[in-house]
Amino acid sequence: MNASEIRTLAANVLAGIAPEADLSTVGETEDLRAALDLDSMDFLNFIIGLGQGSGISIPEADYPRLFTLAGLVHYLAR
Repeated sequence: MNASEIRTLAANVLAGIAPEADLSTVGETEDLRAALDLDSMDFLNFIIGLGQGSGISIPEADYPRLFTLAGLVHYLAR
């Protein structure tokens, strides 16, 4: 996946979890949880959706690497 595809996937997954959240307003290094007001269950569902949409298994130990948009893109682009 390239960066554009990852951002689209993230926006689509987010729309199903927190429709009021707008990923386009989040800076590259901002904490997604705080910027989008995601509670722990929302964030967990976001990670699960990203894993399902990308086909990449994301272990719990890697969740902190996905706290920012830059980290998310880097992680899923590998």
